[in-house]
Amino acid sequence: MKLVKLIANLGYGSRKDVTAMFREGRITDADGEVLYADDKVEHGAIRIDGEPLDAPAGLVLMLHKPVGYTCSTKDPGRVIYDLLPPRFRLRSPLLSPVGRLDRDTSGLLLMTDDGALLHRIVSPKAKLAKVYDATLAQDLRGDEAEVFANGTLLLESETTPLHPAKLEVLGPRLARLTLTEGRYHQVRRMFAAVGNHVEALHRPRIGGLDLGELPAGQWRALGPRDLDTLFGGGQ
Repeated sequence: MKLVKLIANLGYGSRKDVTAMFREGRITDADGEVLYADDKVEHGAIRIDGEPLDAPAGLVLMLHKPVGYTCSTKDPGRVIYDLLPPRFRLRSPLLSPVGRLDRDTSGLLLMTDDGALLHRIVSPKAKLAKVYDATLAQDLRGDEAEVFANGTLLLESETTPLHPAKLEVLGPRLARLTLTEGRYHQVRRMFAAVGNHVEALHRPRIGGLDLGELPAGQWRALGPRDLDTLFGGGQ
């Protein structure tokens, strides 16, 4: 792939913008030598304004999504792309969220421009465990773990029972729920089905991958070892 197209696809600007960057001498190699649009150079050796080029297509990142942000490219309020470098919104292929967290839910959100990987993660066949910590409006009544685990619970307006889910009681109004599917607002609707209301919801883990010490609103790129951890801990 020619350098102009490569850099434009990474969101640094249109092809016209990138061509101008070459003319201005802003694109160099690792030694500071100015590059030209028809040069042949390894991706890792390219610098823009002295900074390494972003990862090529196949980028996977983990975002600690705060409450108040929408998993969308277009929304009148705050969106997850506001937390990333502006050029990430312009990458081609698109850097997309892997599944969703609603505006009022915080926690681990994966994003990638690798369509095949995205489908592998969200596929029901993967059976990746998703862990949620729910703060509830009322005390747990005591039978929720059994109800959620028996595989017969029906959500309102649905005809297919939920897969069995594991509930751990962390406090009178605090529970950890582990799911292997991802229906619309599933955790909130599950607790509504047993007469409770979720006041706060946080996802600390997907598969074998957890947020660790990543602060809210921050992100980090994932490598092959992280993906091994993701799938290795979710089977």
